[in-house]
Amino acid sequence: MHAKRPVIIANIPKLPAKWAGIIMPLLLSGLMSGIISMVNMLRALGWVEGLITLWFQNWMISWAIAFPVVLMVLPLVRRFTAMLVDMPGAAK
Repeated sequence: MHAKRPVIIANIPKLPAKWAGIIMPLLLSGLMSGIISMVNMLRALGWVEGLITLWFQNWMISWAIAFPVVLMVLPLVRRFTAMLVDMPGAAK
């Protein structure tokens, strides 16, 4: 018998662990670009009519830039973190 795969919701199976290296930066870049773009828009424009639509459009552009940048700089950040933090098993 096959073991039942864990699911996200309904019958949608969770992704294999090898996808964590893509999914985590995707989610992190999405959250950060969304929060920062909203803060910047509120500071620049205040709460104006159509803010949410304008913010969403700008957020999608920001996220499209942020995600590949995060993927490119992540190895450097990991190395720099290993220089600052005692991480057993980390590449020196």
